[in-house]
Amino acid sequence: MEDHTFVVGQEFPDVKAFRIAIKEAAIAQHFELRIIKSDLIRYFAKCATEGCPWRIRAVKLPNAPTFTIRSLEGTHTCGKNAQNGHHQASVDWIVSFIEERLRDNINYKPKDILHDIHKKYGIIIPYKQAWRAKERGLAAIYGSSEEGYCLLPAFCEQITKTNPGSIAEVFTTGADNRFQRLFVSFYASIHGFLNGCLPIVGLGGIQLKNKYLGTLLSATSFDADGGLFPLAFGVVDTENDDNWIWFLSELHKALAMNSKKMPQLTFLSGGQIGALDVVRIKFPNSFHALCMRHLSESICREFKNSRLVHLLWKAAYATTTSAFKEKMAEIEEVSPEAAKWMQQFPSSRWALLYFEGTRYGHLSSNIEEFNRWIFDARELPIIQVIEVIHSKLMSEFEDRRIRSHSWVSVLSPTAETRMQEVISRASTYQVLRSDEVEFEVISAERSDIVNIGKHSCSCRDWQLYGIPCSHAAAALLSCRKDVYAFTEKCFTVANYQETYSEEIHPIPGKIEWRKLGEVPSTMNEDAQVVRPPKFRRPPGRPEKKRICLVDLNSEKHMVHCSRCNQTGHYKTTCKAADIVKGIEQL
Repeated sequence: MEDHTFVVGQEFPDVKAFRIAIKEAAIAQHFELRIIKSDLIRYFAKCATEGCPWRIRAVKLPNAPTFTIRSLEGTHTCGKNAQNGHHQASVDWIVSFIEERLRDNINYKPKDILHDIHKKYGIIIPYKQAWRAKERGLAAIYGSSEEGYCLLPAFCEQITKTNPGSIAEVFTTGADNRFQRLFVSFYASIHGFLNGCLPIVGLGGIQLKNKYLGTLLSATSFDADGGLFPLAFGVVDTENDDNWIWFLSELHKALAMNSKKMPQLTFLSGGQIGALDVVRIKFPNSFHALCMRHLSESICREFKNSRLVHLLWKAAYATTTSAFKEKMAEIEEVSPEAAKWMQQFPSSRWALLYFEGTRYGHLSSNIEEFNRWIFDARELPIIQVIEVIHSKLMSEFEDRRIRSHSWVSVLSPTAETRMQEVISRASTYQVLRSDEVEFEVISAERSDIVNIGKHSCSCRDWQLYGIPCSHAAAALLSCRKDVYAFTEKCFTVANYQETYSEEIHPIPGKIEWRKLGEVPSTMNEDAQVVRPPKFRRPPGRPEKKRICLVDLNSEKHMVHCSRCNQTGHYKTTCKAADIVKGIEQL
């Protein structure tokens, strides 16, 4: 039926198959169809264009579901010009057209649907119809948003059953049990963070785009090789201070349950007030730094100047007071307003030179990388979002665990590469020993003081990155000490392997729950049903604000009025004409 032609006697498996075939033919051949009679045993239709003689009649064969064409009369004289908004191209037909594509690509956009249908059938359908078809297709494949909220308690119970030690809790509000918050942290993630990761926690959020919106909050860290390590995530109705306080309180409970002593952590966030307050309360011995990516994006958005962004990063990485002051002076020279704006962010919260905690060279969190995991799944119901994260975690843990068993070095590949570079540079330095722990290391450009007892160097790289700098390596090698023994433990292969030592186990789907006879208690009739939030996504396409990096430094076009010689408006909208008329009337 690729050519969409019919012949008398042609047979179809059943009436449904025939109806689909006739609809496809009408769409592909660009003629509208007027159905005169259609039931389970007969089908009679003609061309909808007045005067066109084309007719078709099909009937069901006796004692079989087969449908056959009995008569086919006339040929089309209508010109077959039904190309715009074809009546047979219903939402259901579009759903059947895009279903397989949606399974392969969740982010299949309505404009792509329009393009593909026009390319195959040569017809133009309204954007709104394509959007509705996508919504209905996603619901058919993944279930409705309402069903997702209803099954949340049962799904959380399955998480804790299949992954013992994990935390998965859903919180509701109001007498009608409207969804408010969700917190999930797998035991494998908690164990890996406490026993192998860098003591750094990045905080961030990304907006969901399903029917009821919401925000996904997340806490991530870095493994020994600098890779993304998701620690916990949650879904809330909106990103505000109260929800950040709740999320970090849940994170504190999850860590406290699995460690005798809370480690000293460094938090990287976008400067959320709620996050800052709760870090001080729940993690009193920890430090809180501003994420440099967030800060640089903020100054770019505020002043539209890429040079300011470049200077800000230079200031952040400065390791001497003079270098820091020099870059800040350049920022003030480029834009005094930007320098004044920067005063609201204390340098002790973002600059390497003044920050009291240890970030091991990570000035930005890796939240953006985590957000890319679920970027395409943001339009799915809430359970599918969790399943996407779970599947990605499961595969990443397995892949990294297997890959790390082939490593033969002491340090992870990234740290090992850095170590080899500093050892290579160290061979060109001259070392003068002062006592058992203090050395002066002389290079072609400078002289630095190294104290191997305090793990410090006057260049400050050792303290900032946790790996001996080239000056420290020269001092250690001069007294025949193992450079690797003076590297932070969190960069070792042993720590990396411990990070991924626990497995994340599969979670059965709701069909399997019934097969196994393990219907969770939360699915009982007496259990309270979680209802979706009252807030829903407003209709229409959301507004988007885009910044073109190429045009950051370009001046905006200023309109000019030819009537009053002022700027900011055109002649047609000039108020001067109205004023003159008013004076004349007086």
